[in-house]
Amino acid sequence: MAQIIQWFPGHMAKAFRLMRENLRLVDVVFELVDARIPSSSRNPEVDKLIGSKPRLLIMTKADLADPDQTRLWKAYFESEGHTVLVLDTRDPKTPQLVTKAARRAVSSKKEAQLARGIHDQPIRAMISGIPNVGKSTLLNHLVMKNVAPTADRPGVTKKVAWLKTPTKLELLDSPGVLWPKFEDQSIGMKLALTGAVKDAIFAKDDAALFLIAFFRNYRPKAIIDRYHLTTEIFDEDNVQILLAITEKLGFKDDYDKASERILIDLRKGKLGSFTLDILEDKDV
Repeated sequence: MAQIIQWFPGHMAKAFRLMRENLRLVDVVFELVDARIPSSSRNPEVDKLIGSKPRLLIMTKADLADPDQTRLWKAYFESEGHTVLVLDTRDPKTPQLVTKAARRAVSSKKEAQLARGIHDQPIRAMISGIPNVGKSTLLNHLVMKNVAPTADRPGVTKKVAWLKTPTKLELLDSPGVLWPKFEDQSIGMKLALTGAVKDAIFAKDDAALFLIAFFRNYRPKAIIDRYHLTTEIFDEDNVQILLAITEKLGFKDDYDKASERILIDLRKGKLGSFTLDILEDKDV
């Protein structure tokens, strides 16, 4: 039986309550999604919470994602009526890009304020997103100093805080939040592969097999080149491919160790840019 992946610690439930209480204080919600999993990283509970409040949908980690899929997903989200910004959060122009996009997202409200004689009000935004989506990195760029803790693991930010930027944004930071139950366990696996859930809660070999199954159909050359395999290996099943990779890595029959290496390679870009959510496969 496939492993069921869930991760919803207590601080996430508290974060939801705080977000709900503070939503009325902001003009716009910055909804961050991982460009490698643009659909799977959208929290349905946050989507319901935001409701009709203006939002800026920011696709982070675009430098790690398949650029063709990123373009398709951006167009799809825009067709749903969202203001969308595709972002490599390391880009030095990030503060200007985000501020400009935020102004577009709240243009109707700001026009109404101007009509009432209200000028130069800062834009107040709530930052939301799943763990490890890049919220703290983005905040540090926007504030232009290290004010939010960052790490390449989920669950680093555990409290809510207001931050001000030089570009007249006032930002409400919050912890990364998942949802209590993944209806589709492939979503849980994609979140695991991209580091949104703690590594300790899922089996690395299950994740590696999921990855191999995806890449053999999506971009087999990445697996072949990285692990010095031959094309004939794809005549075998996924378990045999994992064992072949294990041997090529010099781990003998330690497929757990090989599985961990494969995950590290994926996250560090050693398998190239990738997008696990393929728009053409989505039932739209």
